[in-house]
Parts: sequence; structure tokens; C-alpha cells
Amino acid sequence: MHIPRIIQLNELLTKKSFFLFGPRSTGKSYLIRHQLPDAKVYNLLEHSVLRDLSKNPELIAERQTDWSQLIVIDEIQLLPVLLNEVHRLIEEKSARFLLTGSSAKKLRSGGVNLLAGRAWSAELFPLSYTEMIKPVQLDEILLYGGLPSVVLSADKFEELNAYTGIYLEQEIRSEAATKDIGLFATFLDVCAGKVSEELNYNSIASDLGVSPPTINNYFQLLEDTLLGFRLYPYSQTKKRKSTSRPKFYFFDLGVTSSLIKRREIIENTSAFGDAFEHFIALEIRAYLSYTRNTDKLAFWRSQSGFEVDFVIGDHIAIEVKADKSPSKNALKGLRALREEGIFKSYYLVCRESEARNVDGISILPWQEFLDLLWKGGIVG
Repeated sequence: MHIPRIIQLNELLTKKSFFLFGPRSTGKSYLIRHQLPDAKVYNLLEHSVLRDLSKNPELIAERQTDWSQLIVIDEIQLLPVLLNEVHRLIEEKSARFLLTGSSAKKLRSGGVNLLAGRAWSAELFPLSYTEMIKPVQLDEILLYGGLPSVVLSADKFEELNAYTGIYLEQEIRSEAATKDIGLFATFLDVCAGKVSEELNYNSIASDLGVSPPTINNYFQLLEDTLLGFRLYPYSQTKKRKSTSRPKFYFFDLGVTSSLIKRREIIENTSAFGDAFEHFIALEIRAYLSYTRNTDKLAFWRSQSGFEVDFVIGDHIAIEVKADKSPSKNALKGLRALREEGIFKSYYLVCRESEARNVDGISILPWQEFLDLLWKGGIVG
């Protein structure tokens, strides 16, 4: 089944070569086949292609007859040395490349520093709400996530379990960044149970019997392999000093479910609320990336305990509650932040049936919020 995606590769590639980063199975190869049918494609997951280019990177130039034709190198992190040849061909032939990858770490260690600005970067994420086949049930999104192969699978849990196993085996082992894969697997399980919480490296290190720097390196590995991201606190408030610890989110809700062996998600539980917040985080992150918006996504939490789940740049504050009828207490973080006089717009995203406004704070049903977000009505 064809699932149209928001990102349009032809539009990205009109001016510049691009890196397209995204975890495995987010659909990079699918996009290439459907959006770039005339490109010359080198898929490094094919053993013969990897072998030939390893021996002779100049094969790319020798086989190219039309330098206006786009050249695609899929999974470039498997052979970072190719970036030297890509660099040369961009300079000498004005060649255009799309370079896809599921690991930034190996590219940074390849000695070319991502072509020193000669190629820009974009990201591909699992299916966003606006890309999913409608109608979509919220509890299914929170449980299964948005990986295309999972969404289309008849046995979503089997697909997710196979996926997380592949990542442990192929991605983490191939990074050669941790010798104890069993310990790292335990670390992943711990992380999955702490999504949306502030990270205490010392506490996690103590639980696992390793040093805090090791835990920090593990989180960096998750970011390098695109499995997750740390969300850092907004620190520009003056009336109330902010916390300094980041939060962590996995890149997909279904992967999180698989790691913590979650096979159902029940309304009005803390797990449901955490997953709902995670869902909105992923949607905002994808929107900012796809629209090439450089506003920073962060969260705010004062040392006295006031909190707002997400802030975008210095103009939008968003609190997320899974309640169908949020109490007035749900607005206390937004009201405290508004006292700083920094942000222009304040939202509470929840499961109410209709939008309303309370003292200048927009309370929106989650579907309406996401419709507005993806139409450019939240972030201009």
C-alpha cells in the first residue's frame, strides 16, 4: 500500500545535495523508489554494491554519463570513506547527491565532517498523525507507533519485537561502541520506563552498576543511531530558576512499547498520560524538521516544581494532559511561565471534545491541535 509522505525529496534537492537521516524502516528506500525514480541508486545494503565501491570508490564517476542525474547512496554510514569521492564530485562535476543514513556517528568519524556544508541535512521520521491512514484510533497510535512496516502489519507486536531485536544486533553492535550488549539492552529497558521524565544519570548509573559518564555515552549512542533524543530545558526565565536536567524520548511509540513489553494501554493511567505526551512531542519534532523550522524545541520546569511540557523557540508554550476534562490545576505551569512575559501563545492539548479559551490560554482537543500544527496554524 502506498502511503504519501510529507517530505518531498525533489523539492529538497533542487538547490543542494542532502543527507537524509532516519532510523531503519522509516521508509527512506521506499521514498527513493517512489519520489526519485530517475536517480542513479547505490544501495550499500546490497553486498555486491558495498564490495565494489569499497574496492574502487571512483566507480561512481566512471559509471555516470549524465551529471545532471541525481545520485543516491543509500545507507552511506556503511562506507563513510565514500564521502571523499562524493566531496570531489560535488566540487568538480557539480554533482547532486542524496545520501541516506541511519547513523550519524559513523559519518562523523569518516573524516569528512559531513562534507563541510556542501550537503544539507534532513530527517525522516515514522508516520506522523497527518500521514496515517484514517481513521486512526489514539490508543493504537500510543501502543504501536508509526513505523510503516508496523502500521501495515497484521501482527504489530511481532513486527515491533523483530525490529527492536534487529536494532540491538545490527545497529548497536555495528557501532562497536559498547562491549556489553546485555548491559546495553538492560539500559534500553530502563530508558523505556523513563520516557518523558527528567534524567538523573547518577541514579541510572547506580541502578546499572556503571559510571555516570558511561550512562551519558549510552544516551549519546541512542542519539547517534537515531533511536531517541534528549529534550533540554528552557533556561531563559528570570523570575523562577529552571531545572538543568534533560528528558529523553524514543523516536517511536511502538519501539517504546516493545522495549517495556507493553501489550495494551489503558485510559486514565500514568502510562497513558506519558505516552500521550510522548506522542505530541514526536509530532512537534517532526513538524519542525519537515518545515525546516529552526526554532528550538525544549521544555520548562522551575526548581520549585512548575512545569510546561514543551516550548518552541521563545514564542509558544504547550502543556499536554491526557484528561478529557482537565482541571484548572492543569493550567498552573502555563500561568507561571506567562508571568515571565516571554512567550506569545499558550496551549493546553488534551482530549476534550471542543476547543475553548481560558484566560488567554487555548485549550484544544488533540486532533484539532495536530490539524492546526500541520497546517501551520500553531508554528508559523
